[in-house]
Amino acid sequence: MQKFLMISSHPDSLLNLRGALLEAVRDRGMQVHVASPDLNADSPVRAAFEAKGIIVHNIDLQRVGLNPVADVCSLLKLWRLMHQIRPTYLMTYTVKPVVYGSIAGWLARVPRRFALIPGLGYAFQQPEQEGKRGIVRRVVQRLYSAALRCTHKVFFQNPDDEALFRSLNLLPERVPSCVVNGSGVDVSSFAVVPLPELPRFLLIARLLGDKGVREYAAAAQRMRQRYPQASFALVGWIDDNPDAITQRELDRWIAEGTLQYLGRMSDVRPAIEACSVYVLPSYREGTPRTVLEAMAMGRPIITTDAPGCRETVVPEDNGMLVAVKNVEQLVEAMERFVTEPDLATRMGRRSREIAEQRYDVHSVNAVMLAEMGIAPQGRAG
Repeated sequence: MQKFLMISSHPDSLLNLRGALLEAVRDRGMQVHVASPDLNADSPVRAAFEAKGIIVHNIDLQRVGLNPVADVCSLLKLWRLMHQIRPTYLMTYTVKPVVYGSIAGWLARVPRRFALIPGLGYAFQQPEQEGKRGIVRRVVQRLYSAALRCTHKVFFQNPDDEALFRSLNLLPERVPSCVVNGSGVDVSSFAVVPLPELPRFLLIARLLGDKGVREYAAAAQRMRQRYPQASFALVGWIDDNPDAITQRELDRWIAEGTLQYLGRMSDVRPAIEACSVYVLPSYREGTPRTVLEAMAMGRPIITTDAPGCRETVVPEDNGMLVAVKNVEQLVEAMERFVTEPDLATRMGRRSREIAEQRYDVHSVNAVMLAEMGIAPQGRAG
């Protein structure tokens, strides 16, 4: 029996973002394995995977930071895991799994090795910046360059990221690449529901500066002064990323009444249902899953004219694009939804149609499976 191994540094995303892909691989007759930190015996993610017949491996991997000793140990442990499993196919995503998993897969002679770059993250934001971030950027880029030479194909979620990797020579010419429409969304699981009567805006994200959380809070503060009937919800959590929002900032926004903080939610559908407009002022994304989920539920989108974000919005059709870090444009876009009540209904309807046409998870996964040469069960690959 052929075996498929997927490695990530985020167990929740393995289940929520890649679960449908893993099930599709399983349904094609393969034995499926997943590996990630924090998949201990009492993990609900582990239990969910095991209920699907997927084999789970808890790995020791530091998600952030550059510790050469710890990272070499992780590389060796991943090599041992692959030597034990002997997978036919390997897919890695998020930075450290891509880097160390791809190299380990090459050393373990895994026959088919693939990497997914769902977004560029901290090390690629503001490339002109020096200091610690500049050092991290250079180190990460060199690691990517070494690791991606060990792959057979690399998937990107927007054409800007693919072009950047090519221009920086992080991806050798001999290694093919493919752009897919994000992680997709199961549109059947995100039903369209009526919009609330009062204007209610929502942002769902890890609480990072690069997600535009500060710009969202600043815009909300201005809007609340002009339109006290409008409200601004925030879903997410403070990450251990160097770019994380501080607890003091979050507490201040809550105390001032600027934001209604809903915490971390395993199911974001109630929050989307309660909003009238979804906002993501991110500096750069792969393809933002939360935007796709909001679109599937018939919500208009305000996001930035940035890689990964701009692909989800047709301006004046299903939403609006604003410049990165531009609070004034963000306020102007929000204001239109308050002063033009019918706008959200019209644009939300188009969001659902676009989600169905471009971002259905089963269509996205079919492309990835075909690109990896994984044929339906009973057919030659």
